This record gives sequence, structure tokens and C-alpha cells, in this order.
Amino acid sequence: MKMDLKAIIEKMETGDQDAALMALQAYNKEVITGIIQSQCFQFSTNQQDERERLGELVLGFLERDLQPSCQLACLETIRILSRDKNSLAPFTTHAAIQTLSRHAGLAHGEDAAPEIPDAGAQLRLVAGLAERLKQCRGREWSHEVRFFDLRLTFLFTALRVDTRAQLARELRGVSLLSDALEATLGVCWVDAFEVTRANAEDGAPVPPLTREATERVMEILKILFNITFDTNRRQVDEEEAATYRRLGAILRHCLMSSAEGEERTEEIHSHTVNLLGNLPLLCLDVLLAPKVQQGSIEYMGVNMDTVNMLLDFMEKRLDRGNKLKETLLPSLNLLTESARIHRETRKFLRMKVGPTHIWFFAVQPEIQPSALSWSLCQVLPPLRDVKNRPEVGNALRNKLVRLMTHIDTDVKHCAAEFLFVLCKENVARFIKYTGYGNAAGLLAARGLMRGGRDPGHYSEDEDSDTEEYRQAKAKINPVTGRVEDEQPNPMEGMTEEQKEVEAMKLVNMFDKLSR
Repeated sequence: MKMDLKAIIEKMETGDQDAALMALQAYNKEVITGIIQSQCFQFSTNQQDERERLGELVLGFLERDLQPSCQLACLETIRILSRDKNSLAPFTTHAAIQTLSRHAGLAHGEDAAPEIPDAGAQLRLVAGLAERLKQCRGREWSHEVRFFDLRLTFLFTALRVDTRAQLARELRGVSLLSDALEATLGVCWVDAFEVTRANAEDGAPVPPLTREATERVMEILKILFNITFDTNRRQVDEEEAATYRRLGAILRHCLMSSAEGEERTEEIHSHTVNLLGNLPLLCLDVLLAPKVQQGSIEYMGVNMDTVNMLLDFMEKRLDRGNKLKETLLPSLNLLTESARIHRETRKFLRMKVGPTHIWFFAVQPEIQPSALSWSLCQVLPPLRDVKNRPEVGNALRNKLVRLMTHIDTDVKHCAAEFLFVLCKENVARFIKYTGYGNAAGLLAARGLMRGGRDPGHYSEDEDSDTEEYRQAKAKINPVTGRVEDEQPNPMEGMTEEQKEVEAMKLVNMFDKLSR
């Protein structure tokens, strides 16, 4: 952009509002025209000093009592200049932050005092953001204002640990942002731990979230993730548990909602799953709280829609195979912990059935099971295939067993932990479904190579063996987890002398290994 910045600076230095207004309007118009033509910002490196000087002058003007048109021109110029990452120095000072926060309507308390350090000014800015989050839930506030308030809050919580603590504790950030999330989703409470979209008709499909609502929801979810990342590692009191249960109920609605487009839907579900993993384990019971309704997936009298959605989400990420540590582990860990503490969830994941096997016993008792299409999609179904290795095949169990030897330690540990919990942490049952070779890593890490069972709160019901498994059980190789083909005797046809020679070779090899 070839512009005479020196002439603009000279007009600004006169201090005349009218001259400054005309100069800045011309500069802003020319820059925006260039951006539209080139589709990108391009700043000349030899004008960096002039741009910094112009930024200082514009900030100085904003300290004065300006006409609205001049104030708007100054702010537009700052918006343009701030896109140059090499010329940000004028806008990162304490005074600049105070000036900009005041014009943004985010000034909080007596923050004009020059003795307040930069960190204190930023904490006051977060307090101002929190105050505005309480106010701008109505439609009179534009989407852009609400979105950038949330984006700025996210950046503060992502970059500053002290800001996270302030928002979470002093400003009661979890409750504040739960209210903001509830308002953005437009939900109302139908039970203690169940929400639904306001004005939604019974039985009618819930419309997808709008693009603007989706953007704000994702920002709120990211902020909540930042301020709750250590929650599941500490004890929470009753008041905090109630707050997190309320948040969990809203997150369940997020998980069951859709956005405009499959990509956006998956993105909002991903942020929701990440946040659910931060909640205290005792608060995850709200995922099973909704009553069974027509069209729900019911198991043992419990609504399993959320668990089913999590399992489908996890399998999609697993099939995609990209960046498993970042994309797969949050949902896999969440399912693991849910199965560990909720018997119904664990049994459903082991014996999960497809969408056609739903709540008909409670709602339509006249329909017989034989009249329905039973679509078995179990993680650990009763073992019938004893001829193939556990890692061979396209069933979900096969995919998870393959992960148990993944090159990434975290991935293989989480996959093994999930299957181990579904086996009620019983070593014999774990080996039965995965093979000793695949299970060895987790068993060694837990000191269970000799068998046994980890202590846990599991029922004592026995694992039922299929007829196929009982017939082949004695022939199954516990290391590979399958019936091996009979191998020819390598010593068949040898004389006694030849056998002695081979035996001595074996002794010598053992001797070399022991040295």
C-alpha cells in the first residue's frame, strides 16, 4: 500500500479534529479498497515507523472528547493498523489497553489509575467482559459484539493462568457461562436435569442451530474448557457439583443438537465432548437423567441416547484415523470413565444394539421382538469368532484391539483401558476378548501379568460363553486369542542323534543370550 503516511501524520499532529477526520477517512477508504482488490492485507515494510507513529497519534486523539464521526474514524484506523503484526507496539501499552477498553464499553471500576500494572489492567478487563456477558443476552445486542466479547474472553483464558482462576472463582465463570450458553441455545428446563429447545413442539424435529448461534456456542464451550481443565482432578463441594450437573444437562442438549452442515455439527460436538471430559465424574449421571420417550434408545430402563451418540462419535473419529490422540481420546476417555462408574452404561456399551432395538417393551408391548430387525452393534458381543485374531475384522472390538498396539502410547493405553473396564477389569475376561499378546502392555503396567482382578465397584455376574467358544476353548492360543492351525512336528522323522544335536544348538543359543 503506497500512501503518503507522512502527510496524514502531519495533519494529525496539528490536533485539529476536522483535518484529522478527513485524513483518516481518506486513509481508511484507500486501505479498504486495496484489500477488496487484492483480497489480503499488504503492509509496506519501509513504512513501519510511520504506521506506529500514526497509531500513537490516533490513540492520543481517543483520549480527547471527540465528535462521534472522528471517534469512529480513529477506531477504524486502529482496526486496520492492528492487522500489521510488526507494528503493534502502540496498542500493547497499559494506557492503550485502558483507552481501548473504555471505548469498547469494557472498563470496570477505577482502572484509570496509572499505577495499576498491566496484569491488573487485564484482570479488570476480564471483569468488564464478565459484566457485559451478563447484560448482552438480549437480541438488542448484535451478534458481532457478543461474539467478539466471547472471543476476547477465550484468548485471555487461553493465554493467562491468573485470568482463568479469576473468571472461574471470583467471577463465578461456570455459572455465568452456563447462563450464556443456555440463552444462546434458547433452551428451557423441563426437569431438574433436562432441557429442551424453547417453543419446540412435542415430537417435532429440533431445527439446527443458526450459524451465528453456533459460533457463539463454540466460543462459550472453549472458554468453559479453559476454566475447568483441572476440575476432575480435585474434590468439589455440593454447590459446585450442582453447578456442574446443571452445565452437564446443557451439554447433553449440545451433544444431541445439530448445526447448519455436517462439519459444523461435528465441530460443536467435538467441543462438547472435550468439555464433558473436564466435569467431575460424579456429575456425569446427568447424561442418563432424561426420561425414556418415544424414539429414545432404552436399556435397563435408562435413556441411552447420549451414550449412543458418544459411541457413534467415537467410532467416526476412529474410522477417520487422523490425529487419533487429539480427536479420538476425549470421547474414548469419557466413555471409559462413564462405564467405570455407571453399570447401565457399561452393560449397554458391551451389549449395545442398533436404533431398531428401542424402547418398544415399555411403549408398544404388543410388538414382539421377532417382528423387529435386531441390529447388533456390540463393542464386546458374546465371543463366537474363535478362528480369527481379535485384531482382525471390521467390528468395533477389532478396531479397538488394533489400537492396543498403536505407536502412540496414550492411544494404545486408552483403547486398552476402555476394553478393560468393559471387562469389569477382570484379567481372564480381558485376555479372552483381546488375546494375551495385545493385553500384555496394560497388564504389565498394572502388575497383573499373573492374572487376578483390579478392585472396583462391579457386579459379580459371570460372563456367558457361547457354544462356539466353549467347544473351542481348550484349543484357543491365549497369546493370539484364536484357535491356531495344527503345526507339523518339527522333529518328526529325526533320529535320536539328530535330536541331540538340535538340543545342543538350543542350549548354546540360550547360553549366548544369558551372557
